[in-house]
Amino acid sequence: QVQLKESGGGLVEAGGSLRLSCAASGMFNSYTMGWFRQAPGKDREFVASITWGGKYTAHSDSVKGRFTISRDNVESMLYLQMNSLKAEDTAVYYCAANQYGNLRDPPAEYDSWGQGTQVTVSS
Repeated sequence: QVQLKESGGGLVEAGGSLRLSCAASGMFNSYTMGWFRQAPGKDREFVASITWGGKYTAHSDSVKGRFTISRDNVESMLYLQMNSLKAEDTAVYYCAANQYGNLRDPPAEYDSWGQGTQVTVSS
């Protein structure tokens, strides 16, 4: 398994940007990585995912065109660049690792999770 730790969350005004980072330890290169988020009273939802080599990505319809997932396998880092933030993007954001997984796998297929980082967008 990999150990994951997110950073980069915070408070931002609507229309602003944030970049989330996720530091990984372990066999990072063999994992499909994902970002998920959970708002109060709601289920955890998929945000974006990226294959082990970084060639293929997927983004939810709600963030497509505004958020971009990327990874650096040399540094064992996962990123989520978030632009044009909206109030409805407010949530705790989690990075997760899915060994040999597919881009659209549900949260239950992910093996390891970080502790989460809060993103709050003020309108």
